[in-house]
Amino acid sequence: MAVREGSGHLAGAGTATLDPVTEAAVAAQVRSTLEAVFDAVARTRADVAALLARVAAQGRRPATADLAALRPGLHLHLARQELVSGVGFVAAPGLLGDVPAWLEWWQTSSGGGVRPLLPDLDPRQSAYSDYTHWDWFTLPRDTGHRAVAGPYVDYLCSEEYSLTLSAPVHIEGRFAGVTAADVYLRHFEAAVMPLLRALPEPAHLVNARGRVAASADPAHLVGSLTKGPDFGARLAAGRPGRHGRLRLVPCDGIPVVLVMTER
Repeated sequence: MAVREGSGHLAGAGTATLDPVTEAAVAAQVRSTLEAVFDAVARTRADVAALLARVAAQGRRPATADLAALRPGLHLHLARQELVSGVGFVAAPGLLGDVPAWLEWWQTSSGGGVRPLLPDLDPRQSAYSDYTHWDWFTLPRDTGHRAVAGPYVDYLCSEEYSLTLSAPVHIEGRFAGVTAADVYLRHFEAAVMPLLRALPEPAHLVNARGRVAASADPAHLVGSLTKGPDFGARLAAGRPGRHGRLRLVPCDGIPVVLVMTER
């Protein structure tokens, strides 16, 4: 996209701004930003699939100890992907032979290192023991496609306002869980808000459920629902459309829609 020097600036682009700014250019930049995170999700999914295939070839069920082989890759994603604050594999209940449920999850620490998530998954004690109702788990499981969930306060992992990007893992046609990555909302907003503010109309970003992930439109606050349009259908169509005064622009393969409100 064309750029010029100006007073505003894009994250990671010095003092460059869009010239001229278009909804297509903004959608493409949002796609690029989130595709880098989905790359970590996809690579983790490939590692999980290969690991589960090796275990199956041995004629046994996987166990938590087997998932330790994923850790070097997870640590690498946290080191390389600036937006990724947590990454891992969330097993479908019943997949593992030694525990009913498990998250092989690693996240950045306040000191810049990495640390494992050690959640209490005892249903007698923890309100977060059943993770199968969270959008980041249910959407990939039910649709077979990758998903963007949130923003929400991530009480399970970081207690930060976050987005979670996830994708399903299937082994021999059977759902085995999801691979996912967390992005702190403040980091996502830093990357996309200059783009939204540069558009000529008030604009915001929503996920497939219409949840607002970032907004430069005071009528649509972050975390609220944009009601009316069928965003899932718009994403499936893969092309821009309208709903009343709203202009809907899918972000080219990413399950996020750019919404502009015509004045």
